[in-house]
Amino acid sequence: MSRIPLKRALISVHDKSGVVELARALADQGCELVSTGGTARLLRDNGLTVRDVSDLTGFPEMMDGRVKTLHPRVHGGLLARRDQPEDLELAREHGIGMIDLVVVTLYPFEEVSRRPGVDLADLVENIDIGGPAMLRSAAKNHAFVTVLSSTEDYGALLDQMAQGGPDLAFRRGMAAKVYARTAAYDGLIAQVLGARFEAEAAGDAAPAMPPVFSLTLPRVQDLRYGENPHQRAAVYGSLAGLEILHGKALSYNNLLDVDAALELMGDFPLKEGPACAILKHTNPCGAALGTTQLEAFQRALATDSLSPFGGIVVWNGHLNLEAARDVHGLFMEILIAPSYDEEALALLRKKKDRRLLAAPALAGPALQVRHFFGGLLVQGRDHVHEEDSAAYRCVTQRQPTAEELRNLLFAWRVVRHVKSNAIVLAAEGRTLGMGAGQMSRVDASELAVAKARKEGHNLQGCALGSDAFFPFPDGIQAAAAAGVTAVIQPGGSVRDEDVVRAADEAGLAMLFTDRRHFRH
Repeated sequence: MSRIPLKRALISVHDKSGVVELARALADQGCELVSTGGTARLLRDNGLTVRDVSDLTGFPEMMDGRVKTLHPRVHGGLLARRDQPEDLELAREHGIGMIDLVVVTLYPFEEVSRRPGVDLADLVENIDIGGPAMLRSAAKNHAFVTVLSSTEDYGALLDQMAQGGPDLAFRRGMAAKVYARTAAYDGLIAQVLGARFEAEAAGDAAPAMPPVFSLTLPRVQDLRYGENPHQRAAVYGSLAGLEILHGKALSYNNLLDVDAALELMGDFPLKEGPACAILKHTNPCGAALGTTQLEAFQRALATDSLSPFGGIVVWNGHLNLEAARDVHGLFMEILIAPSYDEEALALLRKKKDRRLLAAPALAGPALQVRHFFGGLLVQGRDHVHEEDSAAYRCVTQRQPTAEELRNLLFAWRVVRHVKSNAIVLAAEGRTLGMGAGQMSRVDASELAVAKARKEGHNLQGCALGSDAFFPFPDGIQAAAAAGVTAVIQPGGSVRDEDVVRAADEAGLAMLFTDRRHFRH
């Protein structure tokens, strides 16, 4: 019973890529084809003999195709246990023929739900009912029935057929895939419609957080270990868009670092000029603009020449040989750029332990997920846009100069990528010093100043960005003493008046953004 030949197949697919070739291979092996609607027409148009499902059921398709496969002669043919005489006798009594293979791809609810301003009616019409029912029936009876829910499995089925029919291991694998597919499909429907219904009931045009959060992702890669060698780990979801051009597979910690690097560089589109950032343990330790990718790297590295050892470098544009030569002599574990010169790749590949990644600007998910002791915490993605700067408020007597404003906006872009408490010192399109992950904001400020001075940077006239408000004037006073002349921060402290007064006394210009960027 391990391998079961395919005598009858029911094919009903929305995604029709590859289905004609699959159906022809089935027919060549004597398998009867049963199909519905547009799939049946496509197969006939390509010269294949197809039996309509309405002929199988004795009942016409109706209601614009909503009702066609929800019938005992379909589901009886899928669910009948071939080793149970009672099932087979009932099937004969009611004229139910066996179905050995189901091939179904579902209506594109996922794609439709991503369309801006999609109508509720369009969402509802793209909820598949008969497809999931057939998939689940066939998957339940996988001991006797083969089921395909994705076009990517057509080739594997053809390989199985060449060996006499799908074996039990293949059928089990495809059945498990079906339940993952339908769980994700139904979960997204619950999430999208639930949020839509709640928002409309509340009269809120903005999308609400969904009343049910569904997360069903395929395992795409096992990892050697997690954050530490004693922890098991795997990747779920997708690594699409990320290409490993050289080096061994990415680890758990590598992937966290890569995600942080790509998110940071997403705030520096190439249209604004070359940019580079260097990160360590998901924290930036240098970021800069430049006239070339080489100059951007050199300016980013100058922020902190010690911390980048074993870190990650990310660029927003094509990496040429000139830049590759400069980075090649340093121990950087991962280099990321949208593309590379062939000569640059040849040089950089000479270090076997270095990973080279090609990645465009990858958009992160709309919702971010983290676990906690009771389940999951879900939030919208933090973001900063240059157009937000029109709403920033100067709260000091002195307005920032044009140069100071440029420095402030650069510091504000970078600081949201630094772990709280976070302070960034910046000037002329580059970071000068950073304080990350400190328990007090004064400590973060002192650390940023100390690291900048260690590298010999002149802080006179630089800007300071703080991810959250200053709770006391002492942070502002220390910044002014170090040479800072302009500050950007969210504001919102009960002591804002004292902080502003301290800035005025020191002659600083200070902007309030009214938006905090904690990063825990």
